Amino acid sequence: MSGRVAVVTGGTTGLGHAIALGLADAGADVVASSRRLAAVEAVAAEIEELERRTLRVTSDVTDRASVQALHDAVLAEFGKVDILVNAAGITLKGPTLEVDEADWSRVIETNLTGTLRGCQIFGKTMAAEGYGRIVNIASLSSFVGFYRVAAYSASKGAVASFTRMMAIELAHQGVTVNAIAPGLFPTELNAPSILGTQRGEELLMRTPMGRFGEPREVAGTAIFLASEAASFVTGEVIAVDGGFLASGVNR
Repeated sequence: MSGRVAVVTGGTTGLGHAIALGLADAGADVVASSRRLAAVEAVAAEIEELERRTLRVTSDVTDRASVQALHDAVLAEFGKVDILVNAAGITLKGPTLEVDEADWSRVIETNLTGTLRGCQIFGKTMAAEGYGRIVNIASLSSFVGFYRVAAYSASKGAVASFTRMMAIELAHQGVTVNAIAPGLFPTELNAPSILGTQRGEELLMRTPMGRFGEPREVAGTAIFLASEAASFVTGEVIAVDGGFLASGVNR
């Protein structure tokens, strides 16, 4: 991926962090952005240790001006943007009949509309240049129901659908749009609900490999989708899940 410029929103924690470092290790210059400056600076230092160029720019995907400013800073420094990974996301757990509309809207705003903003702002530049790779982050809950995470599941189901729609619209402009549906990866976002809990035990039982994933195991799929090896792949949602979605009866 030498010579490519990648932007990863939500790139300072969890799977976004692993993907940002994976892209840098594969040779791309990478800008990992999120809301917290300290986190942005820490990951930028890691990218520089891999001898790749980066920027220290914060962003908030719920604020369109913030995403636009990130885009403009990347273009000013690198002159182009080849790869966008939309990895910013939040979750919400609780009884659906009692979910507060403001909380529901906050999840949709971040996970779905935040992805829209990234695709619109960076996608326009990619389309004008005739080249681009967009990778969105979907979820197993894009395909199956998870107990008491209705807002998250709704947002991620929509991300999968949105990915296919954007792929069709941008196919003739040299831009591919795909998504990754990660399986169970303990991160800051979900670790409290799956480590040492009954929920976690059930998830492991339903995963044929019998373990949680490691964040680095998502990076390879992101690298593939962002590379020339995936030049004829678009509109796909690829599960990296230890066999979860393939599973019927495990024992």
